[in-house]
Amino acid sequence: MTGEMRQGEPTARPAELGLLARYKDPDVVRSLWQVVDTTVPLTALWLAMLFFVDRAYWVTLLLALPTAAFLIRLFIIQHDCGHGAFLKSARVSNAIGFVIGVFTLTPYHYWRKIHAMHHATSGNLEGRGFGDIDTLTVQEYLALGRWGRLKYRLYRNPLVLFGVGPPFQFVIKHRLPTIVPPSWRRERLSIHLTNLALAATIAVMALTIGLRHFLMVQLPVTILASALGVWLFYVQHQFQDTYWEHERAWDYVAAGIRGSSYYALPKVLQWLTGNIGLHHIHHLNSRIPNYRLQRAFDENPELQRVTRLTLWQSLRCIFYKLWDEEHGRLVGYGYVRRLRAAGGGMSAAT
Repeated sequence: MTGEMRQGEPTARPAELGLLARYKDPDVVRSLWQVVDTTVPLTALWLAMLFFVDRAYWVTLLLALPTAAFLIRLFIIQHDCGHGAFLKSARVSNAIGFVIGVFTLTPYHYWRKIHAMHHATSGNLEGRGFGDIDTLTVQEYLALGRWGRLKYRLYRNPLVLFGVGPPFQFVIKHRLPTIVPPSWRRERLSIHLTNLALAATIAVMALTIGLRHFLMVQLPVTILASALGVWLFYVQHQFQDTYWEHERAWDYVAAGIRGSSYYALPKVLQWLTGNIGLHHIHHLNSRIPNYRLQRAFDENPELQRVTRLTLWQSLRCIFYKLWDEEHGRLVGYGYVRRLRAAGGGMSAAT
């Protein structure tokens, strides 16, 4: 893992970031082709899974992984629609985003608002809680009682964060209108309409292929896709030398460059994930379509000097749990134990 941007100011400043504006206009042909090259193999794989349900269910389970990968790619299209980066027409983009949201179990307008809040507050210690992985500082953690620390440790446990949590988030939590304030009328309506469309889809599946067959195909895909999707989001911000600052010192550009990783995936995985690994560029200008992120990276050397994570290196991120304000890095619980053993933070812990 490299951290060239860790010290000092980021090399790319607002004037230079104006160069990114030339990448932001979507190409309608390329955008619509992404719908085709994603939905066609996704549908084919789903039908292949269904074919093997009663013949060789182990084949169905094997096919669940590539099917989930294409579902993630479909979510990237929804993601671009939410940022106004997929098509110039907001009405058509929103319609496509809503339809995709039924298949990704993600109410479109609700997610779009929460995700916009994430972009506006990423790395801001006073702005936590909007579309983020919950992250406490070392002192906040030490100030908790035993029950509070246990709850936080359970939440950040990989079995919960990437196992139980993602299906709960997408299958159950996204169905509840109460997850948004009553004043968010459009977002609440989005949840209701997505639920109705989802119920209609399940009813059609039950009447055609049978509810049992449908669940035997869809549940493994949903579980895998949600877990992989949360993992992608996690490593894009939860790496050791990421960026967190208090409101008074927080900087949008620094948060984009230092607080978002370049997840250097193999080309096939980069394609399946819609170049979302070039996350620092996405945070600097979210209007850039996913298929132009690589070009923006290649043509701007100042955007190449960022924290780069390989697939293997990203596994280390599992062990980072708390933000150490003193040293400006994420740390694990072992660091806290050593701190307490040395007498640091003991007053906050008692």
